[in-house]
Amino acid sequence: MRTPAISQLATQVRTLMTLGRHQQTTARPSLIVTGPAVAGKPTALLNVGRTCHLAHTRKNPPPPGSAHAAEPVAYVLVPPGATAKTLITEFARYLTIPVATRMTQTQITDAVCHTYTQAGVQLVLIDEIHRLNPRTTTGAQTADLLKDLTERLAATFVYAGINVTDTPLSSGTRDAQLAGHATLITCGPLPARHRTRQPFRDVITDNDNAFDLTHHKPHTLPRHAAYLHQRTADRIGSLTRPTRQAAVTAICDGTERITKTTLEAVQLDHLAEQHRRPTRNR
Repeated sequence: MRTPAISQLATQVRTLMTLGRHQQTTARPSLIVTGPAVAGKPTALLNVGRTCHLAHTRKNPPPPGSAHAAEPVAYVLVPPGATAKTLITEFARYLTIPVATRMTQTQITDAVCHTYTQAGVQLVLIDEIHRLNPRTTTGAQTADLLKDLTERLAATFVYAGINVTDTPLSSGTRDAQLAGHATLITCGPLPARHRTRQPFRDVITDNDNAFDLTHHKPHTLPRHAAYLHQRTADRIGSLTRPTRQAAVTAICDGTERITKTTLEAVQLDHLAEQHRRPTRNR
Protein backbone atom coordinates (compact mmCIF):
# COMPACT_ATOMS: atom_id res chain seq x y z
CA MET A 1 0.00 0.00 0.00
CA ARG A 2 1.32 3.41 -0.98
CA THR A 3 0.56 6.01 1.69
CA PRO A 4 1.45 9.73 1.42
CA ALA A 5 4.15 9.22 4.08
CA ILE A 6 5.70 6.36 2.08
CA SER A 7 5.76 8.50 -1.07
CA GLN A 8 7.34 11.42 0.77
CA LEU A 9 9.89 9.17 2.48
CA ALA A 10 10.83 7.46 -0.79
CA THR A 11 11.46 10.81 -2.50
CA GLN A 12 13.53 12.13 0.41
CA VAL A 13 15.59 8.95 0.72
CA ARG A 14 16.38 8.91 -2.98
CA THR A 15 17.51 12.55 -2.84
CA LEU A 16 19.61 12.19 0.31
CA MET A 17 21.30 9.02 -0.94
CA THR A 18 22.38 10.95 -4.03
CA LEU A 19 23.66 13.84 -1.91
CA GLY A 20 25.44 11.46 0.46
CA ARG A 21 27.49 9.86 -2.31
CA HIS A 22 29.39 13.12 -2.73
CA GLN A 23 29.86 13.88 0.97
CA GLN A 24 32.94 12.33 2.53
CA THR A 25 34.17 14.42 5.47
CA THR A 26 31.14 14.91 7.75
CA ALA A 27 27.97 13.09 8.73
CA ARG A 28 25.62 12.64 5.80
CA PRO A 29 22.11 14.12 5.90
CA SER A 30 19.56 11.78 7.45
CA LEU A 31 15.82 11.42 8.06
CA ILE A 32 13.63 10.98 11.14
CA VAL A 33 10.20 9.39 10.69
CA THR A 34 7.94 10.24 13.61
CA GLY A 35 4.28 9.98 14.55
CA PRO A 36 1.89 8.33 17.00
CA ALA A 37 1.72 4.61 17.61
CA VAL A 38 0.13 2.44 14.89
CA ALA A 39 0.68 5.18 12.30
CA GLY A 40 2.54 2.96 9.83
CA LYS A 41 6.14 3.99 10.54
CA PRO A 42 7.67 0.48 10.27
CA THR A 43 5.55 -0.10 7.15
CA ALA A 44 6.96 3.06 5.55
CA LEU A 45 10.50 2.16 6.59
CA LEU A 46 10.36 -1.41 5.28
CA ASN A 47 8.61 -0.38 2.07
CA VAL A 48 11.34 2.13 1.24
CA GLY A 49 14.04 -0.35 2.24
CA ARG A 50 12.53 -3.00 -0.05
CA THR A 51 12.34 -0.53 -2.94
CA CYS A 52 15.98 0.45 -2.45
CA HIS A 53 17.09 -3.18 -2.24
CA LEU A 54 15.24 -4.20 -5.42
CA ALA A 55 16.48 -1.16 -7.36
CA HIS A 56 20.07 -1.88 -6.35
CA THR A 57 19.95 -5.58 -7.23
CA ARG A 58 18.38 -4.81 -10.62
CA LYS A 59 21.20 -2.41 -11.47
CA ASN A 60 23.92 -4.49 -9.82
CA PRO A 61 23.12 -8.21 -10.13
CA PRO A 62 25.61 -10.46 -8.30
CA PRO A 63 28.26 -11.92 -10.62
CA PRO A 64 27.89 -15.61 -11.55
CA GLY A 65 29.28 -17.86 -8.86
CA SER A 66 29.31 -15.12 -6.23
CA ALA A 67 28.93 -16.57 -2.75
CA HIS A 68 27.59 -13.36 -1.20
CA ALA A 69 25.05 -10.99 -2.69
CA ALA A 70 25.29 -7.27 -2.01
CA GLU A 71 23.38 -5.98 1.02
CA PRO A 72 22.41 -2.39 0.15
CA VAL A 73 19.96 -2.01 3.07
CA ALA A 74 20.29 -2.73 6.80
CA TYR A 75 17.40 -2.71 9.30
CA VAL A 76 18.13 -2.44 13.03
CA LEU A 77 15.84 -2.21 16.06
CA VAL A 78 17.03 -0.19 19.05
CA PRO A 79 16.79 -2.65 21.98
CA PRO A 80 15.08 -1.59 25.23
CA GLY A 81 17.51 0.15 27.58
CA ALA A 82 20.05 0.26 24.77
CA THR A 83 23.69 0.88 25.51
CA ALA A 84 26.27 1.64 22.88
CA LYS A 85 27.51 -1.95 23.00
CA THR A 86 24.09 -3.59 22.79
CA LEU A 87 23.14 -1.36 19.86
CA ILE A 88 26.31 -2.03 17.89
CA THR A 89 25.75 -5.72 18.60
CA GLU A 90 22.36 -5.40 16.88
CA PHE A 91 24.14 -3.94 13.86
CA ALA A 92 26.47 -6.93 13.89
CA ARG A 93 23.61 -9.42 14.25
CA TYR A 94 21.87 -8.08 11.13
CA LEU A 95 24.75 -9.20 8.90
CA THR A 96 25.57 -12.19 11.12
CA ILE A 97 28.95 -10.77 12.11
CA PRO A 98 30.40 -13.03 14.82
CA VAL A 99 30.57 -11.28 18.20
CA ALA A 100 32.41 -12.87 21.11
CA THR A 101 31.56 -11.98 24.70
CA ARG A 102 35.09 -10.77 25.33
CA MET A 103 35.01 -8.29 22.42
CA THR A 104 34.98 -4.61 23.32
CA GLN A 105 32.58 -2.06 21.87
CA THR A 106 35.41 -0.63 19.77
CA GLN A 107 36.25 -4.04 18.32
CA ILE A 108 32.61 -4.73 17.42
CA THR A 109 32.25 -1.26 15.87
CA ASP A 110 35.36 -1.77 13.74
CA ALA A 111 34.04 -5.16 12.57
CA VAL A 112 30.63 -3.65 11.76
CA CYS A 113 32.08 -0.71 9.80
CA HIS A 114 34.40 -3.02 7.84
CA THR A 115 31.68 -5.57 7.02
CA TYR A 116 29.01 -2.99 6.16
CA THR A 117 31.46 -1.26 3.82
CA GLN A 118 32.42 -4.56 2.17
CA ALA A 119 28.73 -5.52 1.82
CA GLY A 120 27.94 -2.19 0.15
CA VAL A 121 25.32 -1.02 2.65
CA GLN A 122 23.91 2.27 1.35
CA LEU A 123 20.80 2.70 3.52
CA VAL A 124 20.57 2.06 7.28
CA LEU A 125 17.07 1.95 8.80
CA ILE A 126 16.94 2.29 12.60
CA ASP A 127 13.55 1.68 14.23
CA GLU A 128 12.35 2.40 17.79
CA ILE A 129 14.72 5.37 18.09
CA HIS A 130 12.48 6.85 20.82
CA ARG A 131 13.99 4.27 23.19
CA LEU A 132 17.17 6.35 23.32
CA ASN A 133 17.56 8.97 26.05
CA PRO A 134 20.70 11.05 25.45
CA ARG A 135 20.25 12.72 28.86
CA THR A 136 21.45 9.56 30.59
CA THR A 137 25.05 8.38 30.53
CA THR A 138 24.35 5.22 28.52
CA GLY A 139 21.97 7.09 26.21
CA ALA A 140 24.56 9.78 25.52
CA GLN A 141 27.16 7.14 24.68
CA THR A 142 24.69 5.45 22.33
CA ALA A 143 23.93 8.76 20.60
CA ASP A 144 27.69 9.29 20.17
CA LEU A 145 27.95 5.83 18.62
CA LEU A 146 25.28 6.67 16.03
CA LYS A 147 27.07 9.90 15.12
CA ASP A 148 30.31 7.93 14.75
CA LEU A 149 28.60 5.41 12.45
CA THR A 150 27.11 8.12 10.23
CA GLU A 151 30.64 9.45 9.67
CA ARG A 152 32.32 6.10 9.13
CA LEU A 153 29.71 4.41 6.92
CA ALA A 154 28.99 5.64 3.40
CA ALA A 155 25.27 5.22 3.96
CA THR A 156 22.14 7.29 4.50
CA PHE A 157 20.58 6.82 7.94
CA VAL A 158 16.81 6.86 8.48
CA TYR A 159 15.46 6.79 12.05
CA ALA A 160 11.88 6.02 13.11
CA GLY A 161 10.18 6.34 16.48
CA ILE A 162 7.00 7.25 18.32
CA ASN A 163 6.51 11.02 18.70
CA VAL A 164 10.23 11.70 18.53
CA THR A 165 9.70 15.47 18.85
CA ASP A 166 8.27 14.90 22.34
CA THR A 167 11.26 12.87 23.56
CA PRO A 168 14.70 13.94 24.87
CA LEU A 169 16.02 13.27 21.37
CA SER A 170 14.63 16.61 20.20
CA SER A 171 16.63 18.87 22.54
CA GLY A 172 20.07 19.14 24.08
CA THR A 173 23.64 19.13 22.78
CA ARG A 174 23.94 15.47 21.83
CA ASP A 175 20.42 15.42 20.49
CA ALA A 176 21.35 18.22 18.07
CA GLN A 177 24.01 15.91 16.65
CA LEU A 178 21.18 13.65 15.49
CA ALA A 179 18.38 16.13 14.79
CA GLY A 180 20.73 18.77 13.36
CA HIS A 181 21.47 16.62 10.32
CA ALA A 182 17.99 15.12 9.94
CA THR A 183 14.84 16.02 8.02
CA LEU A 184 11.59 15.24 9.86
CA ILE A 185 8.78 13.27 8.21
CA THR A 186 5.53 12.76 10.10
CA CYS A 187 3.36 9.66 9.75
CA GLY A 188 -0.02 10.77 10.97
CA PRO A 189 -3.60 9.57 10.60
CA LEU A 190 -4.73 9.12 7.02
CA PRO A 191 -7.32 11.81 6.23
CA ALA A 192 -10.46 10.91 4.32
CA ARG A 193 -9.86 13.96 2.12
CA HIS A 194 -6.85 16.15 1.43
CA ARG A 195 -7.51 18.95 -1.06
CA THR A 196 -8.70 17.18 -4.21
CA ARG A 197 -7.48 13.73 -3.18
CA GLN A 198 -8.87 10.97 -0.97
CA PRO A 199 -5.75 9.41 0.63
CA PHE A 200 -7.61 6.86 2.76
CA ARG A 201 -9.72 5.65 -0.16
CA ASP A 202 -6.59 5.40 -2.34
CA VAL A 203 -4.94 3.09 0.21
CA ILE A 204 -8.14 1.05 0.49
CA THR A 205 -8.21 0.69 -3.31
CA ASP A 206 -4.60 -0.54 -3.38
CA ASN A 207 -5.50 -3.05 -0.69
CA ASP A 208 -8.57 -4.18 -2.59
CA ASN A 209 -6.56 -4.72 -5.78
CA ALA A 210 -4.05 -6.90 -3.94
CA PHE A 211 -6.55 -9.60 -2.99
CA ASP A 212 -6.53 -12.79 -5.04
CA LEU A 213 -9.75 -14.30 -3.71
CA THR A 214 -11.82 -16.33 -6.18
CA HIS A 215 -15.16 -14.64 -5.49
CA HIS A 216 -13.97 -11.24 -4.32
CA LYS A 217 -15.73 -8.48 -6.24
CA PRO A 218 -13.49 -5.58 -7.32
CA HIS A 219 -14.13 -2.24 -5.56
CA THR A 220 -15.73 -3.93 -2.55
CA LEU A 221 -13.42 -2.28 -0.01
CA PRO A 222 -13.60 1.24 -1.51
CA ARG A 223 -17.38 1.09 -1.08
CA HIS A 224 -16.76 0.64 2.65
CA ALA A 225 -14.08 3.34 2.89
CA ALA A 226 -16.15 5.60 5.18
CA TYR A 227 -16.89 2.68 7.51
CA LEU A 228 -13.24 1.56 7.64
CA HIS A 229 -12.04 5.12 8.17
CA GLN A 230 -14.20 5.45 11.26
CA ARG A 231 -13.59 1.91 12.46
CA THR A 232 -9.78 2.17 12.35
CA ALA A 233 -9.53 5.76 13.65
CA ASP A 234 -7.58 6.73 10.51
CA ARG A 235 -4.58 4.58 11.54
CA ILE A 236 -2.78 2.69 8.78
CA GLY A 237 -1.57 0.11 11.31
CA SER A 238 -5.14 -0.62 12.38
CA LEU A 239 -6.35 -0.73 8.78
CA THR A 240 -4.26 -3.73 7.73
CA ARG A 241 -5.71 -5.91 10.49
CA PRO A 242 -9.39 -6.18 9.45
CA THR A 243 -8.70 -6.52 5.73
CA ARG A 244 -5.97 -9.16 6.05
CA GLN A 245 -7.81 -11.12 8.73
CA ALA A 246 -11.04 -11.00 6.72
CA ALA A 247 -9.13 -12.38 3.74
CA VAL A 248 -7.71 -15.24 5.81
CA THR A 249 -11.20 -16.02 7.12
CA ALA A 250 -12.59 -16.00 3.57
CA ILE A 251 -9.98 -18.55 2.51
CA CYS A 252 -10.52 -20.77 5.55
CA ASP A 253 -14.32 -20.88 5.31
CA GLY A 254 -14.29 -21.27 1.52
CA THR A 255 -16.35 -18.16 0.74
CA GLU A 256 -13.35 -16.53 -1.00
CA ARG A 257 -14.79 -13.03 -0.69
CA ILE A 258 -14.81 -10.12 1.76
CA THR A 259 -18.01 -8.46 2.93
CA LYS A 260 -18.84 -5.83 5.51
CA THR A 261 -20.06 -8.65 7.76
CA THR A 262 -16.64 -10.34 7.74
CA LEU A 263 -14.95 -6.97 8.37
CA GLU A 264 -17.20 -6.28 11.36
CA ALA A 265 -16.41 -9.70 12.83
CA VAL A 266 -12.72 -8.81 13.17
CA GLN A 267 -11.67 -7.48 16.57
CA LEU A 268 -9.12 -4.70 16.14
CA ASP A 269 -6.32 -3.49 18.39
CA HIS A 270 -7.32 -1.81 21.64
CA LEU A 271 -6.63 1.74 20.39
CA ALA A 272 -8.97 1.30 17.45
CA GLU A 273 -11.63 -0.49 19.48
CA GLN A 274 -11.73 2.43 21.93
CA HIS A 275 -13.30 4.54 19.22
CA ARG A 276 -17.02 4.18 18.71
CA ARG A 277 -17.96 1.81 15.93
CA PRO A 278 -20.47 3.18 13.42
CA THR A 279 -24.12 2.54 14.16
CA ARG A 280 -25.70 -0.07 11.92
CA ASN A 281 -28.62 0.92 9.79
CA ARG A 282 -31.81 -0.54 11.13
